Amino acid sequence: MLQRCCSLLLLSILLAPFAAGAAESPREPAQPFAIPTFHCLGLYWSPPGGTADKKVLVRYRARGASEWHEALSMRYNPIPGTEEDLTDYRGSIVHLSPATTYEVELTLAGSDTKARLTATTWSENFPVGETVRVPGGDQPLAITQSGSPGAYRVYDGRGATIDVRHKHDVCITINASHVIVRGFTLKGAGAADNVSSSATNAIVIAGGEDIVIEDCDISDWGRLNPKTGFGFNMESAISSRSAAVKRLVIQRCKLHDPAFDGSNWSEPKYPTHSAGPQAISLYNTAGNHVIRYNECTSDMEHMYNDIIGGSSNGSFKGAPGPDSDVYGNIVSHCWDDGLEIEGGNRNTRVWNNYIAQTMMGIGNAATSIGPLYLWRNIVVRSQARPEAGGGNFVKMGFAGGEEWMTGHMYLFHNTVFRGDGWLPTGGLGGTRIVKHTVSRNNILHVREPQNHSLSNNRANIDDSYDYDLFNGQCPAGQEEHGVRGEPVYADGAGFDAATKFGRFQLAPNSPGAAAGEWIPNFSGGTRGQQPDIGAHQRGAPPLRFGVGAK
Repeated sequence: MLQRCCSLLLLSILLAPFAAGAAESPREPAQPFAIPTFHCLGLYWSPPGGTADKKVLVRYRARGASEWHEALSMRYNPIPGTEEDLTDYRGSIVHLSPATTYEVELTLAGSDTKARLTATTWSENFPVGETVRVPGGDQPLAITQSGSPGAYRVYDGRGATIDVRHKHDVCITINASHVIVRGFTLKGAGAADNVSSSATNAIVIAGGEDIVIEDCDISDWGRLNPKTGFGFNMESAISSRSAAVKRLVIQRCKLHDPAFDGSNWSEPKYPTHSAGPQAISLYNTAGNHVIRYNECTSDMEHMYNDIIGGSSNGSFKGAPGPDSDVYGNIVSHCWDDGLEIEGGNRNTRVWNNYIAQTMMGIGNAATSIGPLYLWRNIVVRSQARPEAGGGNFVKMGFAGGEEWMTGHMYLFHNTVFRGDGWLPTGGLGGTRIVKHTVSRNNILHVREPQNHSLSNNRANIDDSYDYDLFNGQCPAGQEEHGVRGEPVYADGAGFDAATKFGRFQLAPNSPGAAAGEWIPNFSGGTRGQQPDIGAHQRGAPPLRFGVGAK
């Protein structure tokens, strides 16, 4: 297996109960447990006496260290009708070091009920056994032989190109566990003369656990749909429809330039949902995945539908799956969601991504289990169709009905960056429904003052917005400490496409400078410090995204 408050106001409002007065926990009390990734621990506990008016306080330290650190408290939120929620209280500790054992202490507020656990984050150094050098060619590769937990089998494609020249639907199929697929250049997936096939993807993961795909370059995949004149929907560079796939790591890959263009929402002949290729698509897998440091790019003539996404949105499953992390990626050029993070979203974490040339920056419709954490992401250029229009920074709303909007969501320290002027027309949800959502320290810069930086839909429930910088409409009674205005950035702010570095710090005199609220485990610094609003703290080094990030 891969081994891998804050102020009183934050405690009382940010972590307010989901449904005050709810009955005690229906589950039998059990020992807490954690599900790790490289940099995070997903925490689970059903303590005796848990109720909606009692949060669970969390602190942690590396084993052997003397100092404890505070993490964000966990809220009571059992989800009716499913066991996919696992426990009554769920939450995450983030920004941890790989291959490190941590002690975690949990305390049910207002009681003497405590519990401790230890958990170890994944190592970034995978144990390697046999290495198979794979030559290039024009025939697909089938990977069916597994490694073992202590000896991963490496399929080394460095220097090799598999170009199936649109005569085969797939370049590589993986149906094995404990394997590393490294360094391949893949082209031409999608048999041009077979428009009835449903399995066209450059890499198909048919089954297995503990799979690493790294340092690959994938392009020119997909087929032309003769009925629409656009690429077939959701044909992907990397895809899995296997419910058994668990602990998939996709890192430092360049996924770019699919073979055909995707349609937008207002095509003259097909004015419907956008459709077209995607970079990564996961369908109701077992989760615990990490998608990091990839560059998923294209151009205006080869647009994606979503860039990283999948399905099912209105469900307790979805994409990328529970206990998964998406960070450090560059994603650009789609007519729908840059990152589609939808479905259960149980302890799903998304941070430090650069998202450009999309309609919706991040899709989250819906989050049925949660919690979902979105922090320190940069969103630039929102465009709904070639000539005009825009979408939301975060989609919000529902898929399949409001009954799926039952999970908690946290949005901290994100930045909507003006860039070349194509700001979104909606911030947090626009006018869509928003439920069970906490927003803090975000720059919610929208195109016009009459646009909604924060949704005021009448169906909104259990939302808390404060300490954000916004220039659009905001619901009454929210943003007591928020700042109305437009950000002023330090000289040289923006993204350098050549180096993949970005600078998004506010100028010292900007609205929002030193006007945020300190959030444990997310803001950096120490309690009592007032951070900047936005994704990039003044004085911090430049942000780096893509294959060179770490």
